[in-house]
Amino acid sequence: MRKLNLIVVFNCNLEKVLFCIRAKEPYKGLYNFVGGKVENGETNDEAAYRELFEETGISNKDIELDHFMDLNYFKYENNLQVYYGILKHEVNLVEEKNKLEWLNINDELLDNSKFAGNYNIPHIIREIKVYLEEKNWDTIKLIK
Repeated sequence: MRKLNLIVVFNCNLEKVLFCIRAKEPYKGLYNFVGGKVENGETNDEAAYRELFEETGISNKDIELDHFMDLNYFKYENNLQVYYGILKHEVNLVEEKNKLEWLNINDELLDNSKFAGNYNIPHIIREIKVYLEEKNWDTIKLIK
């Protein structure tokens, strides 16, 4: 199976998520998480940090990524690894190929005409938020 990653980047207060606007197919012109392919010889974590830095300029000094879930598409032979992280501080984004935009977490994420992934985006965000709430996220202070 081909290994791919998606990286869900939350701003410091978990109100916004970073999206790219896809410049090519699949999902050209739609909002999607940043991410890419795992290259031969690199670990899944190395690939996630590399893709995040290449596409946004966000480094491992700005964020700690956590491998949250995998989505396996057996018919397409794709293993989609979902990572998430919460920024430690504000960052200046550096766009690579795709335009980047911070969006509020709201019901608009359910608009399949604007967002890639056939409704996976709201599902992924909701699962991460539930996990963080269960871990009493409100009581944890970010190290800035």
